[in-house]
Amino acid sequence: MSTTTTTTQTRAAPISAQTILSLFPDIDTSGEALEGHDEEQIRLMDEMCIVLDENDMPIGTASKKLCHLMTNIEKGLLHRAFSVFLFNEKNELLLQQRATEKITFPDMWTNTCCSHPLGVPTETGSNLPDSIMGVKRAAQRKLDQELGIKKEQVPLEDFHFLTRIHYKAPSNGQWGEHEIDYILFIKAKVDVDPNPNEVRDTQYVTADGLKALFEDPELSFTPWFKLICNSMLFEWWQHLDSGLEKYENEQEIRRM
Repeated sequence: MSTTTTTTQTRAAPISAQTILSLFPDIDTSGEALEGHDEEQIRLMDEMCIVLDENDMPIGTASKKLCHLMTNIEKGLLHRAFSVFLFNEKNELLLQQRATEKITFPDMWTNTCCSHPLGVPTETGSNLPDSIMGVKRAAQRKLDQELGIKKEQVPLEDFHFLTRIHYKAPSNGQWGEHEIDYILFIKAKVDVDPNPNEVRDTQYVTADGLKALFEDPELSFTPWFKLICNSMLFEWWQHLDSGLEKYENEQEIRRM
């Protein structure tokens, strides 16, 4: 009985970034992995991600760098993320090609925007409704920072939360992802002005057009995007204008 009470209290009071080492005593905190990379991308690696247990409960914060080193991922370090799928009035999906300067998954094509809510009160949540609102705010922030899409064009109430996926994927031998990823759909007319340090290229595609891109051996795609495409994306896409609500607000985490 006392053990259950202690565990509940620990989860209710997330630990600080400074004490994350108590949970992951063997974590790799060296700076060598960033040597030779783009200065702006190195700076962004200091952003604080939300560290989770496997049930999506925040247990602390750690830098983006620590969360994306494969040495730490293999020790169980898991963080929260989101993936935005933005469609225009013709139901075409906006894709981006990640910039060459990106430290993880450079030059790969992916969905509209993929990033992380930060360990700040407006973007963190310890229950699902608060967490969903947090990732929607983070999505607004990153759509602006990466693609120049202003938050007025993507109101919070227009985002549709579908589900969460838990996956692990390497980028190269040094970097990777281990995330619980919140899937957000939005249909909006937007002005796109990409940040060249984040985005190399963009294009709108139909469902058939995206399937054709997957057949092009010259192109590469991020692992989370391929996972989502190979599972539910095209079914969700078919119901974008009618019936999407039956896929929204899924409570269970999909384990990939």
